[in-house]
Amino acid sequence: MKIAIVTGASSGMGRELVLQISQKEKFDEIWVIARRREVLETLQAEVTCKIRPIPLDLGKEESYKEYENYLEQEKPNVTLLANCAGFGKFGRYDQIPLEACLGMIDLNCKALVAITQLTLPYMQRGARILQLDSLSAFQPVPYINVYGASKAFVLSYSRALNRELKTAGIRVMSVNPGWVKTDFFDRATATSSDAVTYYNIMYEAKDVIRTAIHDLYHTRKDVSIHGLPVKLQVLGVKLLPHKLIMNIWMKQQKHN
Repeated sequence: MKIAIVTGASSGMGRELVLQISQKEKFDEIWVIARRREVLETLQAEVTCKIRPIPLDLGKEESYKEYENYLEQEKPNVTLLANCAGFGKFGRYDQIPLEACLGMIDLNCKALVAITQLTLPYMQRGARILQLDSLSAFQPVPYINVYGASKAFVLSYSRALNRELKTAGIRVMSVNPGWVKTDFFDRATATSSDAVTYYNIMYEAKDVIRTAIHDLYHTRKDVSIHGLPVKLQVLGVKLLPHKLIMNIWMKQQKHN
């Protein structure tokens, strides 16, 4: 069977990806992974291909073994893997509980690597891997320090893995958007309402995903960036000292 697997599919960018990818490519099934089965099941009414809900909490290591057993049992031909699960927390270092900091690392980094590594044996030449990343991957970001660092890991890991898999004919691409209108902010701002208050441009999830799918299927990019302002910002952080970039960020957010 020709299978797509999408983590973090219950909401936000992951859910939008399921909706759009089902129109882009013909799959026998799309396996959707998140914690809440009932929310995953609602996707079936919005797409034409078969949806298979797989309720897993990828923030817990025991879910990796459950996923591995599932793959061994089904032996799918995975032509697309999209790692969209993740979360962030805004706030000063002492406003974000240690448990939340470690949770970001577990989900944003460890789970992404685990799902990628476990799925690769079921992928053949021509398959694609999409890793949902962030603009914050390109620079140190005060008041989003652990989240930004976790996304820097995703960027480095994805680009290096893409090079390793070149001879196998499997593409890996990270998607690095700026601010996107999703429920990400509900969880991110729960630890602090004033750590991050300036959002220069807020994009729609459907537009970011549309660009990502185009880049994944029609270019050789290993990084997808939506929006000219975001592209210019990425260029800026490559050319300017990070100390200066952080000073600008702190001024925008009205921190001394």
